[in-house]
Amino acid sequence: MELTIKKYFPAMTVGLYDKQNVVDFLFEHLDEYGDSRHAIAKAVEYAVNAGSHPGGLILTVWKGDSIVGATVINKTGMGDYIPENILVYIAVDKSCRGQGVGKMLMKSAFDETEGDIALHVEPDNPAKHLYEKLGFENKYLEMRWKRPVLG
Repeated sequence: MELTIKKYFPAMTVGLYDKQNVVDFLFEHLDEYGDSRHAIAKAVEYAVNAGSHPGGLILTVWKGDSIVGATVINKTGMGDYIPENILVYIAVDKSCRGQGVGKMLMKSAFDETEGDIALHVEPDNPAKHLYEKLGFENKYLEMRWKRPVLG
């Protein structure tokens, strides 16, 4: 069966059903590298509802009437000193992994965005190999400071 890509941009009217489909798919298929439904929904909402922020892009790969891959890319609005885009989430249905769906998503992301793309990946995530094959480099060590919860 042929794979097709759907693209969601801020200028489009994206229905609640479409957004919820993407959130549900990512929550299920991100496995141990995922976040809460709430966090995923925030990234989806940011991507498709520009306004006071730059927005972004959602790409989904469909096989028939089922999503088999999805990615959320948010624009940073900060070109020149940090990448213009950050790939927040990407996931492929377990039954379709190793069949080029992730590569298809990434190549479409390259075509649909302007500027550079950054992403964070765990060292043991198998997707790291795909990113390296596509030209992503590990230039920096990420460090984070987390504000203590008071009370």
